[in-house]
Amino acid sequence: MIIRKLDISENPMTRPLYEEVFHEDSRGFVDYYYTEKTKDSQIYVVEEAGGIQAMLHLNLYELMVNGSKKDINYIVAVATRENYRKRGYMGRLLKKALRDMYREGQCFTFLMPAAEAIYTPYDFRTVYEQKRSYCPTEKETELFLEDGEGCRVSPVRESDLKELAEWAGAVLSSGYQVYAYRSEAYYRRLMKEYASDGASLMLYRKNGTIVDCRPYVPDEEQGENKPKIMVRIVDVRRMLMSVRLRTLAAVCFTVTDPIIEENNRCVVVTGTEFSGVMLMDGRLENSEGTITVSALASLLFGGKSVEETAAEEGVEMTDRMKQELEKMIPLSRIYLNETV
Repeated sequence: MIIRKLDISENPMTRPLYEEVFHEDSRGFVDYYYTEKTKDSQIYVVEEAGGIQAMLHLNLYELMVNGSKKDINYIVAVATRENYRKRGYMGRLLKKALRDMYREGQCFTFLMPAAEAIYTPYDFRTVYEQKRSYCPTEKETELFLEDGEGCRVSPVRESDLKELAEWAGAVLSSGYQVYAYRSEAYYRRLMKEYASDGASLMLYRKNGTIVDCRPYVPDEEQGENKPKIMVRIVDVRRMLMSVRLRTLAAVCFTVTDPIIEENNRCVVVTGTEFSGVMLMDGRLENSEGTITVSALASLLFGGKSVEETAAEEGVEMTDRMKQELEKMIPLSRIYLNETV
């Protein structure tokens, strides 16, 4: 058995396994995925018996995190050939990919699980449920919005992309802390993604001004299918420095991580609402508690309160540590609606 990261030129070798495991995906979508997405993906595989028997894809996104642009991998297409399942291949691929991401300087990664229970043993935590609104038509026409006001809808065109990217950036930056950065290239690729499955991206304008952008997906109903997003902290220090503080804070605690050894450390978190988080290495004798990397993810992304986090297995906190952690502003305003 060999575990390795493919050269980008080798990525098409994984298509037979993709088609075997994800047989519900249309031929058009798979063509798009292997033409467009995998041309810059990192793919990890398990090779055995002369072929690829398991794989994991990392699709790189530019995410905005508290106003800072970060390169973050979206883990997709985690698959094992049926005859090779229950051998621990997925776990080995995840661990190798996570350790490589740490060396590359990423602060966290995310995925859309087939089942949350698959990934919780690897310290992933659910932090977001995708919210999607669909356009009822693919034709240019007049529609009424939920507020009762009318607007013009039409398919997104190349000439709309600059304006659309600017509009989306303004809306997302004012309402969310964590979201995929929208550029013209982002929307150009998204248009191809929807078109591959017979769908289209529709632009909503009111008095000539963009007010929304929604996909038209045949037979898709509003409110149906709300996939969850799970995150996993990759670099504890980089993750802590991505959050903001409500007021002056100073606390020393120990983090435990069973997969990424470098995250097992004692840290001193200090800072103010103006400076942001500043980090120093701490001494174990000064530690005010211990927190697991998974519990820290729930806390920093707003999945759990400080009190709920303190009650988790493997977590210990003094009352003072709880008070200081309350001063961190969680990254709870999330918008991660990406599919692949």
